[in-house]
Amino acid sequence: MVLLDFWTFCCINCLHVLDELRPLEEKYGDVLVVIGVHSPKFEHERDAAALAAAVERYGVAHPVLDDPELVTWQQYAAKAWPTLSVVDPEGYVVASMAGEGHAEGLGRLIDELIATHEAKGTLHRGDGPYVPPADAATTLRFPGKALVLPSGNLLVSDSAHHSLVELGADGETVVRRIGSGQRGRADGGPAVAEFSEPQGLCLLPEHEAGVAGYHVVVADTVNHLLRGLRLDTGEVTTIAGSGNPWRSTVDDHAHDALAADLSSPWDVAWYDGRVIVAMAGIHQLWWYDPVKRTTGVYAGTTVEALRDGPIPDVWLAQPSGLSAGGKTLWLADSETSALRYIRDGVLHTAVGQGLFDFGHMDGPADQALMQHPLGVCALPDGSALVADTYNGAVRRYDPATDTVSTVAGDLAEPSDLVLTGSGDVLVVESGAHRIVRLAPGAIPQAATVAGARHRTERPPTDLAPGEVTLDVVFTPAPGQKLDESFGPSTRLEVSASPAELLLEGGGVTTDLSRRLVLNASVSEGVLQVVAQAATCDAEAEHAACHLTRQDWGVPIRLTPEGAQRLPLVLRGLDEGA
Repeated sequence: MVLLDFWTFCCINCLHVLDELRPLEEKYGDVLVVIGVHSPKFEHERDAAALAAAVERYGVAHPVLDDPELVTWQQYAAKAWPTLSVVDPEGYVVASMAGEGHAEGLGRLIDELIATHEAKGTLHRGDGPYVPPADAATTLRFPGKALVLPSGNLLVSDSAHHSLVELGADGETVVRRIGSGQRGRADGGPAVAEFSEPQGLCLLPEHEAGVAGYHVVVADTVNHLLRGLRLDTGEVTTIAGSGNPWRSTVDDHAHDALAADLSSPWDVAWYDGRVIVAMAGIHQLWWYDPVKRTTGVYAGTTVEALRDGPIPDVWLAQPSGLSAGGKTLWLADSETSALRYIRDGVLHTAVGQGLFDFGHMDGPADQALMQHPLGVCALPDGSALVADTYNGAVRRYDPATDTVSTVAGDLAEPSDLVLTGSGDVLVVESGAHRIVRLAPGAIPQAATVAGARHRTERPPTDLAPGEVTLDVVFTPAPGQKLDESFGPSTRLEVSASPAELLLEGGGVTTDLSRRLVLNASVSEGVLQVVAQAATCDAEAEHAACHLTRQDWGVPIRLTPEGAQRLPLVLRGLDEGA
């Protein structure tokens, strides 16, 4: 059997699928070949060398087809990142699944296919053809974030080595390593603790650290955990997260931190008397209280888009970098290629135009463009530096003039910036596996770049103005049924950008079919649709519960010849597709 995984390395949901596939690849290694099909969104992702680096960075242990012009994507009728297509031993596409969370359904389907094709004599068993390259021996491997310690040393999340490294003030000398280097989630001392692609680091204030019993909060990204680190002993403990990825509904309650499901926490920062967590996996910011040991939603509705206003009812898109400066919390919103900030409970966008607009352009902030930034650093003068990752640059936003400039370029995927006590700026140059220092005077000498503008064009769906029926088609995975034991099994949330596109039909209901009324005076826009369905095992003594969830941003164009029905597939388990 062949499983085609259509992905792009910027996409957090695609990274989730890579981790969901690992146990399937191990369990079914003699009957299943997984092939990644990399179908890029950003211009940087079309670079073959960048793709090869991403395959190593994320530990992809199967062959990956480079599909820069989306030729294979179109041949298999993929509509979203990620999409999975299952091909049986006779070459037929027997299932297609959009989104994440399909591991259990895939396992059941593979078991059925094994039984069918062993009986027919069409199943070939044996080792897969792919041998991954050996890991390179470097001190750091795709480091993610950095933190200046009270001692003046530097703590770095060594993401691809699944550990933390304390470096001397020079940014090069290794003082100690915290973590075994093996992907895992074990607590304990420096030699036995385990992480999985850790990212953000946050130093707690002295009082909170004394009460909590640790000094640094670590975003243990792929484990969906927050970890606490004692600087004196190197002891690591789990402080938040169940270890299960979040698949629930949004609420405004405080939750026991260790019982809460998190989703790819990418960065952490101390702000507003709490730790703020960039929850990249569900396009939100959360808060964590190290004294009360509770957590909850701070900003965002889980809709992936760009919308400002009072928190929490705003839209974010894979927030990946945080930095607090006085009353301002800066954030790098990577999928909208945006620099945004929160002040006095309101979210603002300083730079950024939307999910599909990006590039490298300086000048007035409302015209400037970035490309998938992952890091941000607040400066004492009120401005902010941005690790403009896919442009390989450090950018500066000056709120006094409302302009953007380029401070440094020709960097290999910079992912974070830190300000030292002496005023130097250190750059985590992730793609070059090192920490570098900005040249003295680089900020005052920043240049203005009139670079390229890009837009990812997805073919819009033509719909008729006026009444349109939205149907979300849900097919439970093999062996599962809808679960009504805790209330309605389905939920559908609809909104639009611009808001005036949708005259009627917005909001939340429990029915997966919805009557919409589209504004004839708005020619085009995006429908934001979030659907979920609860299922349980159909025939099991102790049935397990499951939640399937998908978030769509559907570009639409209104035309009199357009369709009056918009069908979307929630799980996409289409037998015989």
